[in-house]
Amino acid sequence: MEASNLGLPPTARFFGLRLKFVLLFGLILIVTCSSLSWYFIDARRQVMIDNLRELGTILLTNTVRNEHFRIGGVVLEDRITLDQFMHSLMAIDHVVYVVITASDGRILDQQSKRTRTRSNRFTQTAEQAIYPDDRLVESLLQAPLTAPLLTRFVLSAEQTLVPEDKPSDWLLPFLVREETLYDFAMPVLRESSAESPMPQLSVELEEKSFPLPTKSSPVVGLVRIGITDAKAKEALLVLVRNVSILTMLIIAAGILSAHLLTSRITTPLRRLASAARQLAEGNDAPTPLVADSNDEVGELTQVFSDMTQSLHDRNQAITMNMDTIRRQVRQLTTVHQASTAIASASVLDMDKLLDSLLQLLSENLGFSKMAVMLHHPDRNCASFARIVGVSPELSKAAYRLELPIVDGGIAADLLTRSKPLLIHDIETIPQRIYPPLFELLRRSGVRSFVAVPLQSHAKILGFLAGDRGAHQCSEEDLQILLTIAGHVAAAIDNAKAYSDPSELTQHLEERIEQRTEELSRANTQLQEHDRRRSTFLSVVSHELRTPMTAIRSFAENMLDGVTGPLTDLQHTYLTRIQHNVARLGRIIVQLLDWSRLDTNNVQLRLEDVCIHQIATIAADSLQMVAAEKNVSLTVAPAESLPLVQGDRDKLEQILWNLIGNAIKFTPSGGRVTVEFCVSNSTFVQTCVADTGCGIDPSHLPNIFDEFSRVPSAMPASQGAQLGLCITKTLVTLHRGHIWVESRPQAGSRFYFTLPIAESQNERRMTQPSVTPEVWERTEQRIF
Repeated sequence: MEASNLGLPPTARFFGLRLKFVLLFGLILIVTCSSLSWYFIDARRQVMIDNLRELGTILLTNTVRNEHFRIGGVVLEDRITLDQFMHSLMAIDHVVYVVITASDGRILDQQSKRTRTRSNRFTQTAEQAIYPDDRLVESLLQAPLTAPLLTRFVLSAEQTLVPEDKPSDWLLPFLVREETLYDFAMPVLRESSAESPMPQLSVELEEKSFPLPTKSSPVVGLVRIGITDAKAKEALLVLVRNVSILTMLIIAAGILSAHLLTSRITTPLRRLASAARQLAEGNDAPTPLVADSNDEVGELTQVFSDMTQSLHDRNQAITMNMDTIRRQVRQLTTVHQASTAIASASVLDMDKLLDSLLQLLSENLGFSKMAVMLHHPDRNCASFARIVGVSPELSKAAYRLELPIVDGGIAADLLTRSKPLLIHDIETIPQRIYPPLFELLRRSGVRSFVAVPLQSHAKILGFLAGDRGAHQCSEEDLQILLTIAGHVAAAIDNAKAYSDPSELTQHLEERIEQRTEELSRANTQLQEHDRRRSTFLSVVSHELRTPMTAIRSFAENMLDGVTGPLTDLQHTYLTRIQHNVARLGRIIVQLLDWSRLDTNNVQLRLEDVCIHQIATIAADSLQMVAAEKNVSLTVAPAESLPLVQGDRDKLEQILWNLIGNAIKFTPSGGRVTVEFCVSNSTFVQTCVADTGCGIDPSHLPNIFDEFSRVPSAMPASQGAQLGLCITKTLVTLHRGHIWVESRPQAGSRFYFTLPIAESQNERRMTQPSVTPEVWERTEQRIF
């Protein structure tokens, strides 16, 4: 190459080395993948055809050699037997038609899934079943074949089955042709060829007294079964599509791999040519070359890169030394100026001092952002005293931030251990930075920073921090801040010494006294509100019970006939009055229970009890209510159920509420069951299940809330909405847990668990499976 041509760009070649290699490899890959795909699909086609033939052979052979079918269906022409075998064969998807012929050529039974439309001027359009030609029947009735005869049929334009002219085993005709029917025909011989003994005939055959007809011919009938290959073709078409897609993907991946492989060879050669061209043009720092492989091309690239780098390093070292000298001179000058300004300053205002100091350091030392944080030992935290180089929005957010001092954090290293920090990348230590501070650093664009403690008279006042924006901070920046940190700490200490702490102390005392008085008034009001509510509920309950008792007594006397005979309408009204008075009484009892639970005025008498026995008692007391609604109420037996620790009366109230609630929302004819099991070896789980109207999933989270109104398919069953609330509170007081599983129109299942008695729990387990966190979460009250 001539020297005048060194600076010319490389000539583009269309048929380069990479394109030639990709074309050759792609052609080989296309031919190979296409051949293998075609062979695989053809093999699958042959397997499908063989399966169809095997299916037809098995079905026909089993049917013909079945003694019950041969004697009862063909010889005796029993319609029930023929229908049974016909229905069982036609139930198979691949079977299209079945024809059963007697020895004299009569059709005993036939069915077909293929129909054709026939119409003429005398009759209306009708659907006619399609069957194969009967010309084959005569020859088969005369020939006692012991194996099925296979014939291929296709559907002609006249919608008739005609034999296939030239059966082809090639794949393309198999896919193009719409449907091929494989006709399997086999005569029914008079004597079965099977070696197994004659099966016992049915009772109906045994009771017939006439002898079996006998003929000279060994053939007593003929069975023909048609098998279609339509589903096999559909499956094969899906396989062709999937294999075609997979083949194209493999070819594309192969061509792409060939392209990438050739690129790994040609790309380094082009880079070498470009780097040599830059050196020829006089560029002292060409683009660095990196060897992508360890072969001959990679070795050549590495040697060439080392040569260019050695030339570049000589010139770069001289430039870097000069820049370092200039930067150090500028930094030393700034440190001297800052020290002189601090030593000669008579300003004791903290804000003015920090403003002038940070402005001087950021302008002369090259820091893009700087901040001073002051230590507050009384609150064990630090806060921003001054920050420069950020937007006003970020400044306001920084001044509202308090940085807690926790072990392992950067604040502890700076303010507790007096350790300077050089952070090259904050993303590598997110766990050591307070999350709000970490988010603030991200928003301000800080990636690397240095921080040094401000210490004066063995007291750490805070720390000074700065960053260089897009550039990473270095050890040199840390040394500069350490040099000036002592002077900054002394100035801040002098400014703080002249501040008056008494004003802050007085302000805090006033705020504390004000808050204490407000809390005392609020507590008094809440106590008075609770007392008045409890008194109101007690008075209202007592006042309502007196007229309720009189109404109930009068209604019962009238129903008993004390006032004379009653009409049907009067009896209905009095029954409704009695029912609603009882309902009002239950609501009043629930209100009183809720009031006592809300004021923590409930004491549990804990003892070891059998929950199955208590559930049986509660169910017995509600059997009459369930019988009135025609609802089945059962308690499942539970053998070896451990005792639980609880209050017998409160547990009976829990079960009475759940079972009564289940009966209330279960329609006539439904059922309510109570079941038990041991859960996690430490709890006894009780389930009250019903077949009622169910609960919508969106209302399940609020089902146990007080006064919650859940829409129901039985609105007449709604009450005061306190039963489930009281139930959950009682379960929680027993250190148990309650939940519900329900779907609309599918019933509900209420579960609650109770801890096993300690004496039995020690025998059943050696280590509890319920953690203290679970106990604490379970014991939380719902109000």
